[in-house]
Amino acid sequence: MSKQSEKAAEIIAREAAKFIAREAGNESLITVIRAQSASHGDRIMVFVSVFPVDKARAAMSFLERQREAFSNHLKQHSRIRIPRIDFMLDNGE
Repeated sequence: MSKQSEKAAEIIAREAAKFIAREAGNESLITVIRAQSASHGDRIMVFVSVFPVDKARAAMSFLERQREAFSNHLKQHSRIRIPRIDFMLDNGE
């Protein structure tokens, strides 16, 4: 991974955590674990954990619905080229 892709992934992980804390309800706890660049920086995967685990499907649906809103948040709060963002579940299994 290039230095630029690594830096973008760090920024996206930090901003994702802020966005989720602000936008998500209190049905579950969604925690950003890390962000990882894929496809030469054209795509970033944001790995999250969800507690309780039985709320994971609803939490992932919420994140998919909020993908465009998160991209808009990134445009306002960062100065990076916005790649495609995918949210992935990573509950340590």
